[in-house]
Amino acid sequence: MNEPSEPRWLDEEELDAFSSLMYVNLQLINKLDRQLRKDAGMSFYDYTVMSRLSEAPEHTMRMSALGHITGGSLSRLSQVVTRLEKNGWVRREPDPSDGRFTVAILTEAGWDTVVATAPGHVEAARRIVIDRLTRAQVRQLGQAMHRIAIGVEEEDCC
Repeated sequence: MNEPSEPRWLDEEELDAFSSLMYVNLQLINKLDRQLRKDAGMSFYDYTVMSRLSEAPEHTMRMSALGHITGGSLSRLSQVVTRLEKNGWVRREPDPSDGRFTVAILTEAGWDTVVATAPGHVEAARRIVIDRLTRAQVRQLGQAMHRIAIGVEEEDCC
C-alpha cells in the first residue's frame, strides 16, 4: 500500500511571497470595487465585463469566452449581464456565426460609460499599484503575473 507522500511545505520566503500575493489579491479587488461603486455605481466585476467587451472586436464576445477571461462562472456572468442589460449598457444576441452560442455586445451607452469610468479607475490602479513601483519592478511584476497566469490556466484540479 502506498503511503501518502510528505507535502512540499512552503519555506519561509515562499510562504511570505504567497501570503502577500493572496492578501494583495483580495484587498486590491475590494479597494477597486469600492472605488467603482462610489464613482460609477457599478461593481468591479461589472466594470471588468464591460471593459473586456470594450476591448473586443466590434465590442462583441461569446458569453463563454467572456466568462473565461473575467473569471466568472456562466451563471454569475449571466446575472451580471442581465443587470447591465437593464442599464442599457450590454445586450445579448445569438452568435451570428453559430446560433448555438450567445454573444454579449457592449452598447453605445455602455461604451460611453466605460469611457467615463476609466479615468477614475486607472487613477486608483496607478495610486494603489503602479506609482509605488519602479519601471523595472512593473516589468518584473508583469513577468511574474504572466507566469502565475499560465499556472492558473494549466491547473485543472479544482
